[in-house]
Amino acid sequence: MPELPDITAYIAALETRVVGETLEHIRVASPFLLRTAQPPLASAEGREVRELRRIGKRIAFGLEGNLWLMLHLMIAGRLHWRAKGAKLSGRQNLAAFDFANGSLVLTEAGSKHRASLHVVGGEENLAEFDAGGIDVFAADLNEFRSVLSAENHTLKRALTDPRLLSGIGNAYSDEILHAAQLSPIALTQKLNLEEWKRLFTATRETLKLWMDRLPKEAEGSFPEKVTAFRKDMAVHGRYGLPCPRCGEKVLRIRYADKETNYCARCQTGGKVLADRSWSRLLGSDWPRTLEELEALKRK
Repeated sequence: MPELPDITAYIAALETRVVGETLEHIRVASPFLLRTAQPPLASAEGREVRELRRIGKRIAFGLEGNLWLMLHLMIAGRLHWRAKGAKLSGRQNLAAFDFANGSLVLTEAGSKHRASLHVVGGEENLAEFDAGGIDVFAADLNEFRSVLSAENHTLKRALTDPRLLSGIGNAYSDEILHAAQLSPIALTQKLNLEEWKRLFTATRETLKLWMDRLPKEAEGSFPEKVTAFRKDMAVHGRYGLPCPRCGEKVLRIRYADKETNYCARCQTGGKVLADRSWSRLLGSDWPRTLEELEALKRK
């Protein structure tokens, strides 16, 4: 699933292409993509794009007349910048947003189409799409610690809970915990001050590293290779490969259809966590489906 650094890279590339341009036409090839009936999708056509925003893991297109398009890519949704009028052939092509200078095409791999598009009338109604997680770059250590320790969860769950932190998912949480040298199953209410400082610093520095790196990888073109698995990552998606810090093999905990990658030497004092008891712990501290995770709201 595209996370904060990926969404930031998309927005940076889109700002130079669509802000100030008129959205001429929207073509939807999948009946499952559009999740709202009012305002009608056609009402967005012919309006100028005034701004772009990130709301959690969503991209919000602000159009003239205070109309908004809310796009959520979920796991397998990806954006592509193509020549104007690009054809929507094949099951992966879900929609195209046509501008005078090109077409923004939404694709989604796999048979389960989870990506969504909402048409929202009025900026005041955007709040319903915000699960309430704080922006770690706008928070200080005290707020970060207070929010994450309000309930006693594993660090893996706390980092990826959209009610607590905005825009972080499975991939970057693995990287953050490795950078902080903390176990994914450590409980938030058991951390000492020094561990909180390491976690806070690692969260900001890891996200900033990738927010700076991804646009550079695109080399000024549109970011076409958005993936949760990158060769320069420390542990995520690197099961069995050497940890870049100590050289030990990266391990994993599997639970349901999810996986957490970690280094035992760097993060758990040499303890191997990939057994049934730890899998049950993470599994019980995690929503059962992606839909449940994304639907979490502050109570």
